[in-house]
Amino acid sequence: MSAPDVLGCHEIAVRLGVSRSWANQLVRLKTFPDPVAHLAIGRIWDAEDVEAWIREHRPKGARD
Repeated sequence: MSAPDVLGCHEIAVRLGVSRSWANQLVRLKTFPDPVAHLAIGRIWDAEDVEAWIREHRPKGARD
């Protein structure tokens, strides 16, 4: 069984080429997918959900 592809806030920031504080603001948007889990180190999101959100809602200043 393979591990699911998940992203934390840091990985989301790296994926978008933005600061972690900006990524923290983005994940609080009502349009952003719900996290799949809340761990001691923070929330994690399904990578496919995040990629779908990026395709639809790419923020200004985020890299391609």
